[in-house]
Amino acid sequence: MKKMVLMVMAACAIGFTSCGSKSQPAPADAEEVVATESADLDAAIGSITEQLSEQIEAKDAGKLQEVLATAQEKVTELIGDNPEVAKEYVQKVQEYLKANADKIKAFAGDNAAVQTAIEAIAAAPADAVVSGLKQAVDGMKTAGEGAVDVVKESAAEAKEAAKETANQAAEAAKEAAKEKANQAAEAAKEKANQAAEAAKEAAKDKAKKALGL
Repeated sequence: MKKMVLMVMAACAIGFTSCGSKSQPAPADAEEVVATESADLDAAIGSITEQLSEQIEAKDAGKLQEVLATAQEKVTELIGDNPEVAKEYVQKVQEYLKANADKIKAFAGDNAAVQTAIEAIAAAPADAVVSGLKQAVDGMKTAGEGAVDVVKESAAEAKEAAKETANQAAEAAKEAAKEKANQAAEAAKEKANQAAEAAKEAAKDKAKKALGL
């Protein structure tokens, strides 16, 4: 998904550059890009057909299913780079599966998981497969962006709640300190009154003794 975003940004940058300048990219650069894409595609097709061949020869339905899943993941990856390249990749995989359909059926014909995996990539024309996967990728991207928004909103709410809790705690501590200070002042006042009363009584007793009373 990150790769798709970077590609969109790069495409926008190229578009802006084209608007601000009359110069056109050198044909040689475009040819190099096409050559690179073609080489990468050939390598990807060679890799997947080799893996499929290994599992067909081994007659391993479980591993074959895994390879088919890998092929579908590769299509999704290629869609982000170039849907046309992805379409060509699907066509080649479909041709291979069709050419080896009898061999696959011989050992995995009753395996529903394998048949589902094959149908996911071979039951429709290549452009339909690519279109369907592209819609799924776009849907996942939209869902991901929505999830990010929800997380941001939740984080903001949590931050606000934490701030409110901190304010309440500070206010409670302030009130507690104020109450404690009032209690201490009252206690000190009471103690001072008691001391004054005791001093008064002591002075009164001393005066009586001095008068011989």
